[in-house]
Amino acid sequence: MPHIDYFFATVSPYTYMAGTRLEAIAAKHGATMTYKPLDIIALFGRTGGIAPKDRHESRKAYRLQDLRRQSARAGLTLNIQPAFWPTNPAPSSYAIIAAQAALKDGATGDLGMLVHGYTRACWAEERDISQDDVVRDGLSAAGFDPSLADSGLLLGAETYAANLEEAVSRGAFGAPFYITDGDERFWGQDRLEDLDLHLSGKL
Repeated sequence: MPHIDYFFATVSPYTYMAGTRLEAIAAKHGATMTYKPLDIIALFGRTGGIAPKDRHESRKAYRLQDLRRQSARAGLTLNIQPAFWPTNPAPSSYAIIAAQAALKDGATGDLGMLVHGYTRACWAEERDISQDDVVRDGLSAAGFDPSLADSGLLLGAETYAANLEEAVSRGAFGAPFYITDGDERFWGQDRLEDLDLHLSGKL
């Protein structure tokens, strides 16, 4: 059974534009997944990237055009300059980590829906995903106990930091980033088709 480690950031517009296509691909191939939210700005700093605010003006302008085109291709509403971005991604990331742990203990819920819900809140709904009510709403909408927002904070902080270290050590440098159990690496939601083909044995 193939496995995919999914490195992503809840404040990443490209993570948002991935939608739930990764989950559909994993289901198609019977693949298991581990969700690994991380601090994308810290990852940029560790791997030679530049935070969006510090990029050259030509790169900033291109990014806005690319976001418009990619969101249209994905069929997703996206505000290219959302009201609550940048914001602190840690609370939503901790909630995802707690939800994943809860699933291992027998809870129910949909992690893919949870991730997409937070990214949609940021990039389409003008909601601040650093706020407790937004974090709780996301958990509830994805079928999880909203009290997970209060539990597992230590686990969340430790895992969040560990995910960053793992991403750096395994060659991830952006989000979303997908790594298979055979160490095939795919960067960006626009490489999901390649991931699908790889799992099909065609790439």
